[in-house]
Amino acid sequence: MKVPVFILVLFLGVFLSGCNNQTEQPDKSDQNDSAQKQEIAVYYLKSTDQEIYLVREVHQVEKTTEVAQAALNELIKGDPITPDAYRVLPEDTRILGINIDNGLATVDFSPEVLRANVGSSGEGLGIASIVNTLTEFPTIQEVAFTVDGQVENAMDWWGHVGLYEQPFQRDLSNVFEPAIWVTSPVKDQVISSPLKISGNARVFEATVSFRLKDAAGNVLAQGFATAAEGAPGRGDFEGELAFKPDGSGQGQLEVFEESMKDGSDLNKVIIPVEW
Repeated sequence: MKVPVFILVLFLGVFLSGCNNQTEQPDKSDQNDSAQKQEIAVYYLKSTDQEIYLVREVHQVEKTTEVAQAALNELIKGDPITPDAYRVLPEDTRILGINIDNGLATVDFSPEVLRANVGSSGEGLGIASIVNTLTEFPTIQEVAFTVDGQVENAMDWWGHVGLYEQPFQRDLSNVFEPAIWVTSPVKDQVISSPLKISGNARVFEATVSFRLKDAAGNVLAQGFATAAEGAPGRGDFEGELAFKPDGSGQGQLEVFEESMKDGSDLNKVIIPVEW
């Protein structure tokens, strides 16, 4: 049986109209990926011709409630960002458990952790890299290690420093990079006046400078703070900036060291903010 032409045309018109009414949904994969990530700070080793020291890096990891475990896994398998930085824990090391009690985190490693091949300086800094990474979390002030649930057979650790002085406490004296890091405010934080600024610095005469700019580059406020210790040491700093925003907007906080030679900005950290 032949179908009349006008019916075919009508059917085709309805079909095409339906296709034209379909709207393409925005791709939210990037937003979802970002929502499923969280930032953690980790410490790796770095060697130069003159010295060996620690570097602090901020990595994005999958969001989890077991943040201490995630941080240690990043120390074991993560990829350092800083040129020439490297991991010291053997890649097949497993974290068997982490117990946090009254500020003390006891980390139970698998036996593979004892296979690290480092010298005495590397061992001390390797221990410090673990301790500093874990003490980034406010619930942890001290760290101790066990292997397979026991400490007796692990006391020599990697053969130089050992675990005889544990529990270990946070020590940033050998963290040379970056010169400045900011812990507050964080990226894209909604701020108000006075803006409270905190972080850690290794700068000349312990002077840390601040500058708040709007989206057009206008300076809304500037000031400085004094770190607890100046270079070659490093110390925490805290400061405030009072500012008067003209309505809601966006801008950036710049935290830097001022060059004693020409007044230029050194080791600048930029944090996007909103108000």
